[in-house]
Amino acid sequence: MKNKSEENFKRNETLNNNKKLIVLNDDINTFDHVIKTLIKICDHTNHQAEQCTYLIHYKGRCAVKEGNNQKLIKLKEQIKGEGLNAIIK
Repeated sequence: MKNKSEENFKRNETLNNNKKLIVLNDDINTFDHVIKTLIKICDHTNHQAEQCTYLIHYKGRCAVKEGNNQKLIKLKEQIKGEGLNAIIK
């Protein structure tokens, strides 16, 4: 049986391995296209997608999803397939 400190360490280790999928601003894509892409690929609600789109526009970037690297790589490729710029950090 694991003790609590081992469980906390493993949980923290898992959280620290999570990465962020960040969508970057560009001068090409419209607000509507970014919103629709976030809804379609990241499973955002309309409200979430709108808020992220405003952050992308005004701040230059927004973390749209968190997770393990393997999952985020797939989402990043789908987002790039829609013509948006994205990175994983």
